[in-house]
Parts: sequence; C-alpha cells; structure tokens
Amino acid sequence: MTIAILLLVSVLSQAVSAPPQAATVEGGTAHIYKTAGKNQLRLHVFQTKATGPNAAILFFFGGAWMQGDVAQFAPQARHFAQRGMVAVLVDYRVLNRHGTTPFDAMADARSALRWVRAHATELRIDPNRIVAAGGSSGGHLALSAAVFDAFDEPGEDTKVSATPNALVLFNPAVDTSRNRLFGDRGRDGSPLHHLRAGLPPMLILHGKADMTVPYSDVDRVCTDDKALGNQCRLVGYEGAAHGFFNPGRDQKWYRETLLEADRFLTALGYLPETAGTRIR
Repeated sequence: MTIAILLLVSVLSQAVSAPPQAATVEGGTAHIYKTAGKNQLRLHVFQTKATGPNAAILFFFGGAWMQGDVAQFAPQARHFAQRGMVAVLVDYRVLNRHGTTPFDAMADARSALRWVRAHATELRIDPNRIVAAGGSSGGHLALSAAVFDAFDEPGEDTKVSATPNALVLFNPAVDTSRNRLFGDRGRDGSPLHHLRAGLPPMLILHGKADMTVPYSDVDRVCTDDKALGNQCRLVGYEGAAHGFFNPGRDQKWYRETLLEADRFLTALGYLPETAGTRIR
C-alpha cells in the first residue's frame, strides 16, 4: 500500500467512540433522510410562515470530517426561516462517530439535497431554489455537491438532482489534495481542482487570518470560478480566524456574515426585499 493509504488506515483505526447527534434540534422537525448501514441520518427542518413554495437552505456543520454538531448553524437557520426560507440542518457521517471517510460525507450531502428536492411539495419548497451552505468541512460538502456528480450513494434515484442552485460558504475547505483523511484520493475530492462552467452562484465568507484554510485558497477558487463564466463573490474579513462566523466567538462577525448571506440570497430572489434586516 502507498504511504497515503497507510496514513488513512491509521487515522480510521484511531476513530474514537463519540456520542450520537441529538435526535431533535429545538425549533426543527426531524426527518430520516437516509439509512447507511446501521446509521439513521436525520435532517432538521425549520419551516417558515411565508406561503410557499419557498426557497430552501441546507446547512452542513464543520468539524474536519471527523466530528461536529448538527446544531452549529441553528441560529442562522432560525434567521432564514423568519425571513421566508425553509432552513434545514443536516447530519452526516463523520470519522469519530461512524468510522467513515470524507467521501461518505460527500455522498450524504448529495443524499440530503436529493431528499429535500424529492420532498419539495410536502415541505413547501421550490425545488429550483435550493441553497447548499456550510462551514469549513461542511462548506466543502456544500461545494462538492455542486462540483461533483461522482459520489452518489449506490441505489439512489439519480433522476432527482442533488445539485444545489446556489452556495453560501463559510471559510470552506476547498483544496483537499494534501489532506490525509482523503488518503491518496485527495485530489479526487478537491473542488479547487474540478471547477467547471455552469456552477451555481457562490458566496464565500472567509477570514483573512484563517490559518486552517488559507485565504489564498478561496481567492483562487473564486478567481478560477469567475474565469469559467460563473458567479462568485468573495468577502474577506481582516483579522478573522477560522470559525469566525460562529455566534459567541465574535458576535460582530456572526452578524456581518449573516447579513452578507442575507443580501446575497435576496439579490438572487430567494428572500423577499426588506427595508431593513434584523440580525439577532
């Protein structure tokens, strides 16, 4: 075996037993969107009072494909539900809970998007206005769902599209070519190396002091994406480190990033115009 594969085997063998995700998230309605082996994967839907069909936004938590909390983006989900979108928090397989690889998580992200689109009528969702969003490794999953079509779960109905219509990415991991969790397939799962024409509109919110995902990585993604004729907006935040967008670390950046995302989705026609948006 190659050194990269040996490293991957070593990492997987060190997977620790971690408690499962909560079966419910306050304010959301839980649905099982996928059963993978013994794992029942849930998503949590935050409905809006707006008459449908409404745009939807799916959030994928961060945690380096190893860990993470499905409720990470609950504050953002509540905001967008109040604004007129159906917001969804997605659980997916990670190393420390399931002993899985990032490629399993990539398949889960596409499964979740496909499930939501297939259930659009009952969820009062417009299937042509579905946003994939996420932070760090969750941002990678959101972007990967748009870039790749090679990581679908076997047996799924691929007639239902798993491709999002827009992307909102918070300090996303975009270059996995040297990440050991990917083994010797790092480039295979790296969105930076597989950009193409026809990708959905994308907003990237990134700290310029991020030492985990260098700002230069996302700058290159946005530059290359626009060169292909796609729409990409990159907003950088001076002095902001990785995870800066989370509430509690710096409420200022949480508010600024949420407002920027709100503006982006309003410009796309996914949210109603408003004289002033209140960020709690």
